[in-house]
Amino acid sequence: MKEDILKVIACPVCKENLKLEKTKLTCKKCKKSYEVKDGVPILK
Repeated sequence: MKEDILKVIACPVCKENLKLEKTKLTCKKCKKSYEVKDGVPILK
């Protein structure tokens, strides 16, 4: 996944920025994690 997308997406729960880790995105505020599958963030 390209890191540029982190500038335009946010946590769907609390609207905070997300941090890219190896295979997931993690919310900096509420700590909820979202899988990244084939380069696509799954924000559900």
